[in-house]
Amino acid sequence: MNKYQDFTDHELIRMYIAGNNQAFTTLVHRHKSRLYTTIVLLVRNRDLAEDIFQEVFIKIVNALHSGQYSDNNRFLAWAVRIAHNCCISHFRKVNSWSKTVVAGYNDEMGDSLDYMEHSIEHHLIAHETSQEINAMLDQLPTVQREAVVLRYYADLSYKEMAQTVGISINTALGRVRYALMNLRKQMLVEGEVSSGY
Repeated sequence: MNKYQDFTDHELIRMYIAGNNQAFTTLVHRHKSRLYTTIVLLVRNRDLAEDIFQEVFIKIVNALHSGQYSDNNRFLAWAVRIAHNCCISHFRKVNSWSKTVVAGYNDEMGDSLDYMEHSIEHHLIAHETSQEINAMLDQLPTVQREAVVLRYYADLSYKEMAQTVGISINTALGRVRYALMNLRKQMLVEGEVSSGY
């Protein structure tokens, strides 16, 4: 049993900065699965994801030692922002990051979308690592796939998503909504979600 597991992320970071490497190991173990999954789903390549994952933790270590971390108890959101930026940097180098633009969010979508979001969120959580979900995510436009990954795999709030990607909260909300609508259409075709709201 790890004697550090009951400490908050912020406490672990303070201990690590003070020279306690075991505190950082605990922090890494606590978040590595979610962070790695987020990177894999963004770049769609496990080898590349492993390289980016290592780059992310090098940047995290450097940032912690230089005093750049200030998001108390939101380490994962901060780490996801670093991972997202590393993914973007990689794709800029190879000129393959899609600039798909999604039309604005329609406020009248309302209650039926809230129900649909819950239904699809339940499906995503229940099948988090399935090939079926990965295939469905592959069919989404890049910005919508990114929105689903950040919201449901990295567990970022809409505000954190907006800050991570550099968009407004309404745009983040719209991207998730459109992604969920597209996923629902795919699930209806495959007979996995009932057609009723």
